[in-house]
Amino acid sequence: MRIAIAGAGNVGRAIARELLDNGHQVLLIDRDPKALKIDSVPDAEWLMADACEIAALDKAQLNMCQVLVAATGDDKVNLVTALLAKTEYGVPRVVARINHPKNEWLFDQSWGVDVAVSTPRIIAALVEEAVSVGDVVRLFSFRKGQANLVELTLPDTSICIGKTVGEIELPVDASLAAIVRDGRVITPSPSDVFIAGDELLFVASTTAEDLIKGCFIAQ
Repeated sequence: MRIAIAGAGNVGRAIARELLDNGHQVLLIDRDPKALKIDSVPDAEWLMADACEIAALDKAQLNMCQVLVAATGDDKVNLVTALLAKTEYGVPRVVARINHPKNEWLFDQSWGVDVAVSTPRIIAALVEEAVSVGDVVRLFSFRKGQANLVELTLPDTSICIGKTVGEIELPVDASLAAIVRDGRVITPSPSDVFIAGDELLFVASTTAEDLIKGCFIAQ
């Protein structure tokens, strides 16, 4: 898969290394010559250009990319790059970094963003997840499908302890994606039995998210 990353700062380069390790082709784009630290990610393609300009994206052959990651430190740049990638080049998947939480409402389909990543929100969610037992915690949002990745840690008092996955009827538009138990990730099957302390990961719509708790915790 060919992936373009707009922004070759610390975040962009870190993403590039991970993607290269996973076997993808990566193009890093940045207009600042000081950001072109080619030796730090030697296996990537590099382009010194402004990702907000059509001519630059033509040169980057963005139409040949399956994913665009807008990872600069400027929300305005990330939004414009995302919009151009989606509307002018038809990039199937656009991921955009949110630097300032107050701008989060802008990062949606109207700006070409499929997945918006807010570092402050993710950190806050992880802190909440670490201390919350028995509450549904939203970890991540998938904007294109209006779906969320949510977590629920089962307390000792959960009504599903001892029951199997197949016995629990989940809300419409909610799916149990994984069970994390003793540091292991379990792909759930209908015969798996719930135990106290299980961390359950769901993909759910916003409406279904509000109903999940009632399936596992007595109201």
